Amino acid sequence: MKPHIQTLSLTAICLFAIACGGQKNEQKQGPPPPTLVSAVRATKGDAVYYDEFPATITALLEVDVLPQVAGNITGVFFQDGQVVRKGQKLYTIDPQQYRAGYDQAVANLNVQKANLNRAQKDADRYNTLAQQDAVARQLVDNANATLEAARMQVAAAQAGIDAVATNLKYTTIYAPLDGTIGISQVRMGAAVAPGTAPLNTISSDNPIAADVQVDEGQIGRFLRLQTAKNTSRDSTLVLVMPDGSRYPYPGTVRIVDRAVDPQTGTLRVRVAFPNPNRQLKVGLNANLRVKNSTGEPQLLIPYKAVTEQMSEYFVFVVGDSSKVTQKKLTLGARINDKVIVKGGLNEGELVVTEGTQKIREGARVKVN
Repeated sequence: MKPHIQTLSLTAICLFAIACGGQKNEQKQGPPPPTLVSAVRATKGDAVYYDEFPATITALLEVDVLPQVAGNITGVFFQDGQVVRKGQKLYTIDPQQYRAGYDQAVANLNVQKANLNRAQKDADRYNTLAQQDAVARQLVDNANATLEAARMQVAAAQAGIDAVATNLKYTTIYAPLDGTIGISQVRMGAAVAPGTAPLNTISSDNPIAADVQVDEGQIGRFLRLQTAKNTSRDSTLVLVMPDGSRYPYPGTVRIVDRAVDPQTGTLRVRVAFPNPNRQLKVGLNANLRVKNSTGEPQLLIPYKAVTEQMSEYFVFVVGDSSKVTQKKLTLGARINDKVIVKGGLNEGELVVTEGTQKIREGARVKVN
């Protein structure tokens, strides 16, 4: 009897262990606890933001200073980089040969005038004799022809004076406009001639401009800005300097180029800015910020709530029974830490902002 009792005891123990194990498995297979997340509701608000465009500072007017005559530089009358005024003397080129040429041309004119005077007298004399039939007609014709030739010689001599006078005038070079002059490319004694490199460049710099390339889809927007009133008094067009600071003067659209570049699909737009302190320099790289306001409230959510997958954007929305659903969104512009939602989400829906990496479609969550 004892072996039988021992067998029954072992069987009972095994059955009890199996029952306990089953209870543990049932506990393990129960639903997991909800995941803690943070969430906010999608709300509508003012959607004022800025689009940024890379910009290059350029002069509204820029002129190369070129020599019109050949010679050696005999005078430089400005400091490199200074502001110059229209008509201010900049350079002189050795005028000696041109002054000598002018004096020679004047002397030649005087000779031709003397010849004209003599020819006039001869012609008058022969014509008087011809009236008395006291001279051959051929001599009269010769005298009149000589007189006409003398007149042409005087005219040619006068033209010669005008030409050398122009060359003499070109030996002094004046500023063609108000602006800032650059670093001189020549020094005293340097030989220059027409067709060589510019002596210098002058740029008008107050006002000055920023050139940007805009997508063809933005053309209408900039055309409206070009005709808008009072844009120079607000912050519609703002320039951001290379150090990140904001330029203190707002801009106005001055020029919208005539044609779109077919290779890039972009158009050049020129925005003018006051530059009283000459802070903006030609060639400087900056960013043009253009204010964009929709004029009506837009649906906004925190940008950190958005996840990107294969260039598509999604958010997790907390629904009934605290379960999350993933929704695909169409996004607009980003505004600081928020982003405009153009489609895929309704106002008031609860969007997960923190803990998205720990959840998936259909997961139960608990909002902090």
